[in-house]
Amino acid sequence: MLSVAVIADPAVAEVALDPTRARLLAALATPGSATTLAAGLGLTRQQVNYHLRTLEAHGLATLVDERRKGNMTERVLEASAASYVISPGALPAVAPDPERLRDQLSAQWMLALGARLVHEVGTLLTGAQSAGQRLATFAVDGTVRFASAADRAAFADELGTALTDLMARYDSPDATGGRDHRLVVALHPALKPTDTAVPQDDTALTATKES
Repeated sequence: MLSVAVIADPAVAEVALDPTRARLLAALATPGSATTLAAGLGLTRQQVNYHLRTLEAHGLATLVDERRKGNMTERVLEASAASYVISPGALPAVAPDPERLRDQLSAQWMLALGARLVHEVGTLLTGAQSAGQRLATFAVDGTVRFASAADRAAFADELGTALTDLMARYDSPDATGGRDHRLVVALHPALKPTDTAVPQDDTALTATKES
């Protein structure tokens, strides 16, 4: 079972977003059959079996065992991943394009960058898994509490300068056999569990390097 799988096929996304099937996927973190899952979900075995076959047909669940019980065969399945992310590629006609607006202070641009990150890394990860290879990536996640807006702005300026210098030092656009890597850094207020509005003090820093 994968820890995270990216869904890029619209048909698969539709199946996964069905509330009943989403509950089944969560339950299938531990292998189960229509019989063992039915009671916990408040459904009949026939209903669960129908949904399981749909999940299996779309690659969201895999068969791990078959058990003979009298004149019946009990099929045991497991979710293909512990969790799922739906790629913007599942909605290509309305997927955000970060090239339309380049604004470092725009939250909408940040979301467009995040969407591209999910799409590109998801596509690369799917290919790497099919080839039995590891995808070379690096990510940093942390939280910074700023005393004031002025400190936050100063931090952003220093971070931008440091990253620009670092990229210039290592960038080799004419290197034969080299490969481009994308670098995305995002700074935004951290969401608290009890927040219903935009928080004012905590800010999360996320840096992600794509291969």
